Amino acid sequence: MQQNRTIHTDRYYTSTEQLMRVYDTNSRRMGLADEPAIDEYKEWRSNLVAKLREITGLNQMERCPLEPELIESTQMDGYRREKWTIETEQGVRMPFYILIPQDGNDGGGKLRCMITPHGHASGGKYSPAARTDIPSIADAVTNYNYGYGERFVKQGYIVFCPDARGFGERREWMLQGDEEHAFLNSTCVALNHVAISLGRSLTGMWVWDLMRLIDYIQSRDDCDASRIGCAGLSGGGLQTLWLAAMDERVRCAVVSGYFYGYKDSLLKLSQNCGCNYVPHLWNYADMGDIGALIAPRALLIETGTRDGLNGERGMVNVTEQVAVTQRAYALWGQEDRLHHHIFEGAHLWDGQETDAFVNKALG
Repeated sequence: MQQNRTIHTDRYYTSTEQLMRVYDTNSRRMGLADEPAIDEYKEWRSNLVAKLREITGLNQMERCPLEPELIESTQMDGYRREKWTIETEQGVRMPFYILIPQDGNDGGGKLRCMITPHGHASGGKYSPAARTDIPSIADAVTNYNYGYGERFVKQGYIVFCPDARGFGERREWMLQGDEEHAFLNSTCVALNHVAISLGRSLTGMWVWDLMRLIDYIQSRDDCDASRIGCAGLSGGGLQTLWLAAMDERVRCAVVSGYFYGYKDSLLKLSQNCGCNYVPHLWNYADMGDIGALIAPRALLIETGTRDGLNGERGMVNVTEQVAVTQRAYALWGQEDRLHHHIFEGAHLWDGQETDAFVNKALG
């Protein structure tokens, strides 16, 4: 019989309750006012974007030549899949797939563009690109309804499926290899620890890489840079939300499974991935404020009623934040450019209303 090597603890002296009180006292100092005038909104937006650039470390990033390199090209059913890399910072390369419709721009016109960031448990770019020839990716596509990148290319978009830092071919040394757990997962927490200690953040690095991807899109003859959208699930929703908020070149955003109040979903549920955390973010803004930065450009938010990330209050925690974002769209008289699609389901990509919304926004 194995001897018990611990003792029973009757009471735990925790700190979370105090941190929630700190949150209530010190959060959202730069949140959107209840009834701002349009000029006040514009000033607020400029000030909050500047603050977010500071705390994410975006203002530390430096451009370098993109040096695009084609790695491989594969003919698929109805489209061509190319693998490219670009240099986003000096010495930092980002691999990504480009999915190009069968006819490409044979007619001489430029194509609408869609960036499709991935979330966790995706293997990186492989899930949005629907690499179902890889068994573990086939499971992820089934479980989370991944594969939205492939669905966009079959509608005639040229689609960009990047690896975020820490995922796919960008995993750091501690989680490299072909074993399924390592392949599907990421080193994003370790990267964020290092970034925060240098005054940066993983969120900032992710957004920077996507901004550089837009720079590359603008350089291509087959891309209509005036019609760029971004769509992602979960961590891909994080990337989409922040990119659209910080870069006005994104004309349409689809944020799936990532729109809720920080207190319920990231303070009380503090076991969620460390990549969500940006120094001082909660002091200045909540998620609805970040969404409000996108107005009046098109924004579709989709939420599953049973998504555990919504927190203990469920849909209330989501709709409170959507209401903040709605105030910004109302200021512009563009309420129809913001849509909240609620579906009966868990944490996955739904997409029932995505096609019509995106096609209307991007033409």
